[in-house]
Amino acid sequence: MIVVTGGAGFIGSNLVAALAARGITNVAVIDRFGDGEKWQNLAKRELATLVAPENALAFLDQHAAEIDVIFHLGAISATTERDVDKIVANNVALTLDLWRWSSWRGARLIYASSAATYGDGSAGFDDDGSPEALAALRPLNAYGWSKHLIDRRVARVVSEGDILPPQWAGLKFFNVYGPNERHKDDMMSVVAKLHPKLKAGEPARLFKSHRPEFEDGGQLRDFIFVDDCVAVMLWLYDNPQVSGLFNVGTGKARSFKDLALATFAALGLEPRVEYFDMPAELQGKYQYFTEARTERLRAAGFDQPFTELEEGVRRYVQDFLSQPDPYR
Repeated sequence: MIVVTGGAGFIGSNLVAALAARGITNVAVIDRFGDGEKWQNLAKRELATLVAPENALAFLDQHAAEIDVIFHLGAISATTERDVDKIVANNVALTLDLWRWSSWRGARLIYASSAATYGDGSAGFDDDGSPEALAALRPLNAYGWSKHLIDRRVARVVSEGDILPPQWAGLKFFNVYGPNERHKDDMMSVVAKLHPKLKAGEPARLFKSHRPEFEDGGQLRDFIFVDDCVAVMLWLYDNPQVSGLFNVGTGKARSFKDLALATFAALGLEPRVEYFDMPAELQGKYQYFTEARTERLRAAGFDQPFTELEEGVRRYVQDFLSQPDPYR
């Protein structure tokens, strides 16, 4: 059995779809659905079972002999979430419980970290998993801090030679875009936010820059298509001898203006871009540049190419967002 926490969410549901494409249906999804349309992310899938997060550990104990690998992708991912106790309960406590359970039960564990752990980027974007290197990073928000706390705890346990899962990997996802993110509301990718507005004839509205070295709309991100994130996870699944902390980004920073122009192009529209002031509460907590270093992932053996921004946006817009059924 494969367990996917957050399996009804954005990256999780795309992973479940990829497993189904391989004919793997003995998948248990641990997630919450609420009263929205999040269930649509899994509407096409055959699953072994659905489990509420509060019942996760009891479920794992009941099925311990069956479970091969846990993909832990569930979390509160809003960088604007202010209830830190809620973040700790969901992002820290459950992850540490799953780490301990996997270590003692002998299950593989692949968990989601985040590029938000790098803060403003002044310490670089090197996925050095040593306790010393991680200690130099300063996340800008509670979400990033919660992911960083896990990375640091894992690094300490590994360095001290404690009992470990037979395979473990922390994945520092950069700016992911792609199908099945509609439930994320304000945390959706810029492509998903722009699509309905551009179709309606509106201009793309992007943040002005508040730093002289960046032009308006020139803030840079490592945008990665969700299919590439899934490819990394499946590669790890296929290579149980590989463990470590890895960046999951393309290694090529692109601007928000590039992203907007790619969205216009995917829709066959002439580009119109306007700029507005960044909200004051974001100005001191905003990453102006992210770019994954991918040497460690490549050295570990992952050799698949990453999707170019224009191609990823085209596929997302034309194959999903512009279709009557936009879900994978």
